[in-house]
Amino acid sequence: MSSNHGIERHDTDILILGTGGAGLFAALHAQQSAPGGTRITIAVKGLIGKCGCTRMVQGGYNVALGGGDTVERHFMDTIIGGKWLPDQDMAWKLCEQAVVRVRELENEVGCFFDRNADGTLHQKAFAGQTADRTVHKGDLTGIEIINRLMEQILSRPLEKLQEHRAIGLIPTRDGASLAGVLFIDMRSGRFRFVRAKTVLMATGGGPTMYKFHTPSGDKTMDGLAMALRAGLSLRDMEMVQFHPTGLLAGEHTKMTGTVLEEGLRGAGGQLLNGAEQRFMFDYDAQGERATRDVVSRSIYAEMRKSNVTENGGVFISMSHLGPENVRRKFPGMVKRCADSGFDLAAGKVEVVPTAHYFMGGVVVDPDTRTQMEGLYVAGEDAGGAHGSNRLGGNGVANSTVYGGVAGDVMGADIRKMGALRDPDETVLNREVERACHPLSRKPARIQELRKTLQDVMWEDVGVMRTAPGMERGLRRVGEISSELMELGVDGSNLAFNLTWHDWLNLRSLCDVSEVIAKAGLARENSRGAHFREDFPEAGAMEDSYFTVARKRGNDVEVGREDVRFTIVRPGETILPEGEPETLVEAG
Repeated sequence: MSSNHGIERHDTDILILGTGGAGLFAALHAQQSAPGGTRITIAVKGLIGKCGCTRMVQGGYNVALGGGDTVERHFMDTIIGGKWLPDQDMAWKLCEQAVVRVRELENEVGCFFDRNADGTLHQKAFAGQTADRTVHKGDLTGIEIINRLMEQILSRPLEKLQEHRAIGLIPTRDGASLAGVLFIDMRSGRFRFVRAKTVLMATGGGPTMYKFHTPSGDKTMDGLAMALRAGLSLRDMEMVQFHPTGLLAGEHTKMTGTVLEEGLRGAGGQLLNGAEQRFMFDYDAQGERATRDVVSRSIYAEMRKSNVTENGGVFISMSHLGPENVRRKFPGMVKRCADSGFDLAAGKVEVVPTAHYFMGGVVVDPDTRTQMEGLYVAGEDAGGAHGSNRLGGNGVANSTVYGGVAGDVMGADIRKMGALRDPDETVLNREVERACHPLSRKPARIQELRKTLQDVMWEDVGVMRTAPGMERGLRRVGEISSELMELGVDGSNLAFNLTWHDWLNLRSLCDVSEVIAKAGLARENSRGAHFREDFPEAGAMEDSYFTVARKRGNDVEVGREDVRFTIVRPGETILPEGEPETLVEAG
């Protein structure tokens, strides 16, 4: 590695950013599909297998495995759940390939999922679905998937750049292709530029700009912030999914905001307001089994009426199902609640809607390619598959399906590519200067500013939205961004300088928060996760459009594009005639 302007240079062939389900699957598939001798490098902000969102998945993995369930039924649930906004070709590939991927997870990766007495995979009920199709390992499915993938990855000759934070997608001089990625090696604080023929961005979403959020605080939308600066188009950026049941354990604990999984409601859990009255049927005929967006809004409505618990949320109650039964079925959840002083099995637990998943992301085709040659995007960084609402269980399916697709496609594409591409040195230096900005300012506290951003986004661009609220939110986010640019970091030692990374995290969150608010203003109707009190109607499904945000100069512009109904049109179905509306027994 040579050093130039303090930047170490390094070359590889395939570079993968992120080691969640998408990144690790991409590495496995790239190794199978690429020519012999191809150099494959995986880079991650934390440690392989120990960070990211896939590891935190509790509920499970949606896949149509028979018993009346079909790929067509899974697809229709995904389209209807996404309120006709999903890219239908992406949604179809997700549902179809999930069947292939779950077999691969079992037979090649070595995952043990829960089974029925006859040896078939056990599948449980999740909201918004017309079949019990969620494959799982108790209520800790993600740990099983990531641990087994990690074993596979660590046993292979892949180059691993751990604790390497990606900070810039660096194009070629003509701007048409990606030359490579600029990193900070967090262990030394040095800059490292890695050239690659193909780059997969699988850094995950993580809407931690909200007061209550499920992902860990190091998930800060870095990937989408980088894509925005690189001039890529981002779709559905207003679509932030709030999981209705985030643990509400008070300000004093990081456990607040972590998810109590959907299977609790699927199994018959009841939501009670502060007066201990069951309220969901006041809002929706499906009660607690309504989709996440509906349940989140219903809880939020109770909160606004002050029908709340001690900490300001509502209760989830499972005790009527029998405490022993609950302990057996949901050991992970029972332990999580006990750690925070709650008895899930025999008592009541306080919950609140929590920012959970980001449906929006980079515009990609069903093969994960982007408009920039050499750049591929999979997992939560990619937009399109879920539209305005992700069904529980479709997230980890999406990551592993499209991670595998990306690995296959990159391995094939690399055969047609020539030499490594040279970067635009001007952009490279600009990204270094951008990252170094706080090092020349007087050190100050940053965490208070992040807390302010979280309050702003929760209040103004949260579960329920209005134009005046989002405009106020935009102004306040702008003020926070300006204030951040005046705050400095002590740069005397850059090795593991976590305050510097806190600053960079907040910069990413501010950039993406602005786009969420602008896209929210551009969508003048209510679909799925995006609910506007000033435009409560969904609008005609056949006139569905999605928002597209791009950076032009220093400004973010948001346009609209019509949804292409490539497989099924609103009001129609691809299910055979006479198929029952749902295979789920009422309960």
